[in-house]
Amino acid sequence: MSDTSSQNRSQPARRAPVAVLGAGTMGHGIAQVSAQAGRPVMLHDPSAEALENGIRRIRANLEKGVALGKVDPDERDGALERIRPADTLQEAVAGAGVVIEAAPERMELKRTLFRQVEEAAPEDALLATNTSSLSIGDIAQGLDHPERFLGLHFFNPVHIMALVEVVHGPRTGEEARERGVAFARELGKEPIVVRDSPGFASSRLGVALGLEAIRMVEEDVASPRDIDQAMELGYRHPMGPLRLTDLIGLDVRLGIAEYLHETLGDGRFRPPELLKKMVAEGKLGRKSGEGFYHWDD
Repeated sequence: MSDTSSQNRSQPARRAPVAVLGAGTMGHGIAQVSAQAGRPVMLHDPSAEALENGIRRIRANLEKGVALGKVDPDERDGALERIRPADTLQEAVAGAGVVIEAAPERMELKRTLFRQVEEAAPEDALLATNTSSLSIGDIAQGLDHPERFLGLHFFNPVHIMALVEVVHGPRTGEEARERGVAFARELGKEPIVVRDSPGFASSRLGVALGLEAIRMVEEDVASPRDIDQAMELGYRHPMGPLRLTDLIGLDVRLGIAEYLHETLGDGRFRPPELLKKMVAEGKLGRKSGEGFYHWDD
C-alpha cells in the first residue's frame, strides 16, 4: 500500500488565488506582481475596456522586462497564464485566499464593494484595500468580520516599487496583520506596519512635499523640472515630487489632499489653487497626456 499522506506532504501546496478588484493604475500592477510570485490571479473590473487595458498593460510591462533582461521569457509566459479576467465580482472572489480592492478613492464605493466581497468570498480569505489615505476603520463599517480586513497600500508602479504599507484598523486582528506582512514579502516587497491614521505614513509625507512643490510652481519659484531636480540631486530622491504627482494623477493627489485637509484640519494639506485649476482643465498627468509634464505614452 502506498503512503498517500507522505506523497501529499512531499508535493507543494497549491496557493490560493488572489482576487484583484480594479484593473486600473494600481490594480493591474498588483495583479502582475501576484502572478509573477506564482499566485493564480482573478482580475475584475466593472468596465470591460478597463479590464482589457489592464491585461494589455501587464503584458507590456512583462515584455519590457524581458527586453531589459530583468524578466525571463518563461516567467513572463507563466505570469500571463496565471491571470484570468473575471466578469463579475462574485466570480473573482469565489475561491480567493486574498482579495485586494483597487477601486477609486471613494468611501461609499469601497464600503459597498467589501460588503459584497464578504458575502461571496471564502470565510478565511484575507480582505484588503489598496487605499492610500482613507480610513481602514471607516471602510470596514458594516462588515461582519472586520478582524480579517486591513490595508495593503502598494506604490506606483507596483512592479518596480518595493514598499507596501500594511495598515491595521482598530478592529483588524493580529492574524490578519501577520498574513498581510507575509503576503507582501511573498510578492518580494518590503512591508512596513502602520496604524490607521489619516494619510498613514507615506501619503502624509508625500502629499506634504508634493503640495509644497506645486505651491512653488504657483509662486514661480522655479520650473517643475528644476524643482524636481532639487529633490533628485540634492536629496537623492529617485523621482521629483511633481513628476511623481503626474504619475499618481493630479486628480488623485487633489482628492487625498482634500481628505487630509478635512480630517486633520491642517493648513499644510490645503490644496493649492493651481492643482484645482489643472484638474478642472483635465490636466491629470500621465493618464491624460499632460500635467506638470507632457507625456507621449
